[in-house]
Amino acid sequence: MATKGNNTLDKGIPSLKDAFVVIVKTEWNAAIVNKLEAGAKKILAANGIASKTLVVPGAFELPFAVKHHYAYSAQTPDAYITLGAVIKGDTPHFDYVCKGVTDGVMQLNLSIDSPVIFGVLTVDNEQQAKERIGGVHGHKGEEAAITAMKMIALNRKIK
Repeated sequence: MATKGNNTLDKGIPSLKDAFVVIVKTEWNAAIVNKLEAGAKKILAANGIASKTLVVPGAFELPFAVKHHYAYSAQTPDAYITLGAVIKGDTPHFDYVCKGVTDGVMQLNLSIDSPVIFGVLTVDNEQQAKERIGGVHGHKGEEAAITAMKMIALNRKIK
């Protein structure tokens, strides 16, 4: 069960220079995902971080887009943020999609030099999603952007 927003995440946000983030979002559940994106972009812009958005059909396609953007883009971003909303239905499809996208993002984090932030909501119903886009559980798009900033700073420190 999620806590009511991450109250400590916004502490110690690093100041970054010349950072660039690619947001990869899904078309599926667009009303929810667009709000996740708006929250992420708000935080990035407020901190002077450039971003661009790529759109894929569904959550399962997120790792493919990140992998290929990283491999073939002229500008390697400092981080990727994956955004989507997978809402449970009546079939096991939900379980397969959630596991696939989670494993895919994890594999990317282990294989490319830019951190990939998991901003995919995996919820039982639309109400739970709404509670995570500015409701009782905070704003997961904003939290994903803050996480990206912290991981960029960590990655730069390590290198």
